[in-house]
Parts: sequence; C-alpha cells; structure tokens
Amino acid sequence: MKRVVVTGMGGVTALGSEWSEIQSALEQGRNAVRRMPEWDYFDTLHARLACPLPAFTTPAEYPRKKTRSMGPVSVYAVRASELALADAGLAGDTSIADGRMGVAYGSSSGSVQPIRAFGNMLDTGSMQGVTSNSYVQMMPHTTAVNVGLFWDLKGRVIPTSCACASGSQAIGYAYEAIATGKQTMMLAGGAEELSAPAVAVFDTLYATSTRNDEPHLTPRPFDKARDGLVVGEGAATLVLEDYDHARARGARIHAEVVGFGCNSDGVHMTQPTAATMSQAMRLALQDARLPQDAIGYVNAHGTSTDLGDVAESLATAEVFRPTMPISSLKSYIGHTLGACGAIEAWWTIEMMKRNWYAPTLNLENVDPACAPLDYIVGSARTLDTEHVMSNNFAFGGINTSLIFKRAA
Repeated sequence: MKRVVVTGMGGVTALGSEWSEIQSALEQGRNAVRRMPEWDYFDTLHARLACPLPAFTTPAEYPRKKTRSMGPVSVYAVRASELALADAGLAGDTSIADGRMGVAYGSSSGSVQPIRAFGNMLDTGSMQGVTSNSYVQMMPHTTAVNVGLFWDLKGRVIPTSCACASGSQAIGYAYEAIATGKQTMMLAGGAEELSAPAVAVFDTLYATSTRNDEPHLTPRPFDKARDGLVVGEGAATLVLEDYDHARARGARIHAEVVGFGCNSDGVHMTQPTAATMSQAMRLALQDARLPQDAIGYVNAHGTSTDLGDVAESLATAEVFRPTMPISSLKSYIGHTLGACGAIEAWWTIEMMKRNWYAPTLNLENVDPACAPLDYIVGSARTLDTEHVMSNNFAFGGINTSLIFKRAA
C-alpha cells in the first residue's frame, strides 16, 4: 500500500477562503448565521436562518464553454479545486491532465434552478427554461464531472452524492484509489449551494433551528438548549497525492491520510445508530493501524440535532476515553451538507498544523443525554497531537471517519 499525503487545500466558505481570515473569525467566536428575509415567501417554512457565502461571483476568466454546464454548486467546487491546485503547486502543470490525476467529489444534489424548470414543464407543459445543460447542472454527479472537465482530468471519476457524508467519503475513496496504486493524484472534496428546498428537507423533520431573531446564538451542537441545525453552503477540495510522487517534485505536505472507515447503519433512513457510528471510527483506526489513545482530537459531525448529537457523542465515548477533546465546526458555518466533510477535513488539518483547536460555539450547558467527553468550549485549546479524526454521518445511515497524521 502506498502512503497518501495532502499537498493542497482550498475552499470557499461563509467565513472566507483564506485560512487566516477563517481563523480570525473562529478566534472571535463569530458565526456566519444570518436571517434570510427572502424566505418569508414560504409561509409554512419554520426556519429563516442560513449561512450563505458572502457575495460570490463566477470568476470572469472561467471560459463560457466550460461554465455553461455548471450551476452554482459546480462553480463552488471548481473554485475550491482551483485554490487547492494552486496551493499544491500544480496549477497549470501538465501532469494533472495525463491520466495520473482523478477526481472524487460529491454534493447532496445538483443545482436547484434546473429542477424548477423541469417542474414548471410538468405543471404547465411548457419547455421554457429547459436547456441542453439543464440535466448536467442538476445531476447528482455534476460537481465531480465539472471539476474533471475544467482541468481536462483523465483519471477515474468517483462521484459521492450521499448527503452529509459526500465530502468525507470523496476524500476516503480518493485516498483508497491512491493507496492501492490506481491513481497518483486525486482532487477530492464536496460542495453545496444554498436553497430553500434544502432547508425544507430538514424543516419537515423539525430538525432546523428556529431562533430566527437570534442568529448569533445558533446552532448549538451538544447543548441542552439546541433546537436544530442551520443550513450553509460552500465547497472545499484537498489534493491527495502519492507520497513518493509528492517528495520527488518537492511538494509541501500538509498532512498524511492514514485511515478511513465507512459503513452503514442498515436500520433507518434518518435516525442515527450509535453502534454503527462507533464501528466506522473503529474501522478507521484499524485501517490506520492505530490504538484509540493515538487520537488527540475528534472533529465532530455535531449538527445540533436532538438525536444526532446524542448518538454521535455516545458512539465517540464508546470508542475513546471520556477525556477525548472534541468540537463541532458547524457551530460557525452551519451544516454545509455535501461540503461539510471536506471543509471540516481542511479546517481540522489547519488546526492540527498549529496545535490550535477551535471550541464549539454556543455550547454553554452540555445536554445530560450526551456522553461525557472533553467538549472544547469558551476558547481555543492548545493540543499537541500527531493524529486527529474527523467524522461525518449522513441520511441513509452512511457513516464516515477519516484520520489524518501531522506532517513531519
């Protein structure tokens, strides 16, 4: 098996695209949640909160020939990948287009606007708004194929449209593709665009926060007073690379991917199962050949939902010690759905590089139903650890766990 390293990272988030800007917001305890007055149009939608990207426009230099097949979710994915390739020193490098680089990418779904056009067709019989690119923009694998086509990648394409585990599953499958010698390099990540229908999915389950007049006080992962998640948007991409290839070209190495676990609950579509969540973590530890006490920090999925936070905390405590440091980055940018696994992997690696770990925002009183863990609250924590874990759990009972090792 080959060693797999992270040589590039980049993304677009509600707190910015530069880590210095993002860390500043984390240090200030500032979240990106805001009220969405435009959603007052939906009279039975309970939630009016979201974490949108700040004024994002498609870069003018992107050729129309390539962007016409993209909705916002694909543009976010392409921009995040552009930043990651630049960070890896691979922007414009011919090696990425000769088959050595593939792409693993995911989102919960494609773009919303084309779906509206098809819905209008069914309602009215009119084809107005339906174009030759409508399906391409809305298809589940739109991010993966658009990222690949934008840079003429000729390696394997691995779409991971599996809701909240899309980004982390993409990183895991990309890691496996390189570890087994199938690819030398991979672009891996996830993206999501904000839409009212995406919020409605959770609103119908009574899983969204309705603190509509207190956006700075929500979400509240693991807190006794939590009342649901806040939906966000964005994208993040990691450049994964064969270690020997990275060393040969003198690449900077951010971290090493050493473990990946993935399984399914096989029980319920939307209700999490602690036993199989913990098993996913154990699979990652087994893959990494590490004992439990080698992990010094866990980045939680931490959605701020009633059942989800309890099940996840119980699963984490079952695998690790009660003193395991843990925090949820969703408390700052909400639940970015298909992007969360990639954004959180990126931020977790950045924190590991600095021995600096952000607390969970708005966590004031841990829910007694949650398992005892070392919840990082109040201010950032200095931790010196060689290994960190990042977990994500999705609709359909899809569980993922990634383990990263600090670069030497």
